[in-house]
Amino acid sequence: MWKEFKVFMMRGNVLDLAVAVIIGVAFGAIVSSLVKDILTPILGLLLGKVDFTNLFIVLSGGGPYTTLADAQAAGAVTVNVGLFLNTVINFLFIAFAIFLIVHSANRMRRQPEAAPAQPTTKDCPYCFTTVSIKATRCPNCTSQLA
Repeated sequence: MWKEFKVFMMRGNVLDLAVAVIIGVAFGAIVSSLVKDILTPILGLLLGKVDFTNLFIVLSGGGPYTTLADAQAAGAVTVNVGLFLNTVINFLFIAFAIFLIVHSANRMRRQPEAAPAQPTTKDCPYCFTTVSIKATRCPNCTSQLA
């Protein structure tokens, strides 16, 4: 059983998966930092520091509450619309950040377009045999080629 486990662990797929998970965690930290430290402050500045955290609807449990924390401390049942909106906005930021990173990586990886290939053969005008572009005489009918 130990030998089977060792063979399983040493297969390329398992090692590739382990590397992918580690790289994924590191990439996730980069994307989270990009969103939290760069994109979110810019949007907060543009929107005038709007925070949806305290946007909620009280379903039951008492009177008006000024903050979500107060409502939850009082045991009120709430629909947390603001937290949901913050999560959606955060997801959109993360998706946009990943798009920017992937788009930039694809731009760097792009190969320049190759020039169209020059023809290497031509047809003999007399016997219509395909001959080398450099040929001066047809090997099939021995006609002189221009």
